[in-house]
Amino acid sequence: MKQLKKTVLSMAMAATMVLASSPIFAEATGEASVKAAAEGTIAKIEEAVGLAEKGADKKDIVKAINDARQLQKEFRYELTERQRQKSNDKLRIARDTFEEGDKTAAEAKLREALTGYKEMKETYDANHK
Repeated sequence: MKQLKKTVLSMAMAATMVLASSPIFAEATGEASVKAAAEGTIAKIEEAVGLAEKGADKKDIVKAINDARQLQKEFRYELTERQRQKSNDKLRIARDTFEEGDKTAAEAKLREALTGYKEMKETYDANHK
């Protein structure tokens, strides 16, 4: 009977250790979501720039900018946080400027924001190989 208790207790401890250590072996999903947010943000800004160059409807351009602003919220990395805030401000200014009708100034702000996000992604990629 003593041997059975020891065996059961040992198996229970082994099972607990396996369950507790499984998060260690799990894939880093946080990095994947940050990378996806970065790529999505850049793609949406490029879409907005492309729409602006083609002379698309203001509503479509503003929608692409708003989509980029939503995606950038997930693009969090400590080393680039201040740059993310500045680039987001540029997106906001670009959106407001498009709504006011000043296409040239808005397009310039979009390009500045795009440059900022590309730099941020390069920094993130360099530190997450």
